[in-house]
Amino acid sequence: MLPAILKLCCGITYPHLRSMAGLQRAALAAYGQEVAHLQSRGQIALPAWSPLRWTGKTEAAEQRTAALADEDVFYLKQGEAALEEALKIVESEDGWKLETAEKNGDVIYSKVLTGNRKVFRLEAELNASPEELHDILFFRVEEMHEWNPSIRHIKVLKHVGRNTMVTHEVSAETSGNLIGQRDFLSVRHWSKRESRVYLGGAATLLESLAPQPGLVRAEDGPTCILLQPHQDHPDRSRFIWLLNVDVKGWLPQSLVNKALPRAQADFTKHLRRRLAAQNPENTRC
Repeated sequence: MLPAILKLCCGITYPHLRSMAGLQRAALAAYGQEVAHLQSRGQIALPAWSPLRWTGKTEAAEQRTAALADEDVFYLKQGEAALEEALKIVESEDGWKLETAEKNGDVIYSKVLTGNRKVFRLEAELNASPEELHDILFFRVEEMHEWNPSIRHIKVLKHVGRNTMVTHEVSAETSGNLIGQRDFLSVRHWSKRESRVYLGGAATLLESLAPQPGLVRAEDGPTCILLQPHQDHPDRSRFIWLLNVDVKGWLPQSLVNKALPRAQADFTKHLRRRLAAQNPENTRC
């Protein structure tokens, strides 16, 4: 019962989050701590990607969770739930249709979820290890505007331990941007199992950062990126990205569905250039 309640709380919609009172946040924190106790006693099955499952440090993890503030527990649990839900979507085998296939081997698939939202899955091979990509895409996320012209800036507003953060992102006003300028308030979370790295995220709420005048606040997630080392070349990675976003505003859905896979292809192109600049011997585009 508790896991179901916690998952519902973590996936709650924006309007409900905005009205959440302090006691409700405290209650959510209590749920998180109770779940940690149940996990440590083996009464809750953990997802395969969960660090608690393969590190064996449930007691230490429980102590860290218990020490977090109410708000921190909320963001931690929301990030974990977003990653779990996104992995279910991207790893499902049914319903995917080919959108585009690039000459360099990149492919993008699409799938329509319940509620008629279309999501996109990009698969590519990159000349960098999962650790390198993890560093660039998570720990150095504030530098992303330096190599991706579609981003005006990303700012980390809050850290929750080493694995979770809250960020504010503003897209750039570029000539090829069919959707227009948007801003995103997101929780980002990562996990690792053996040699694989998982990055996840979703739209969230921060009381000190209400929607900005003149900007349409889009809502992303649950979304994720999977980084897996190439079987024969450990310095390369298989890159899988689930793009799941509600851009808001009054745009025809046909336009949105055309722009999103293009945005994925452009992002991957800019990421390759960033990797080539860091490692000049990597020239594959």
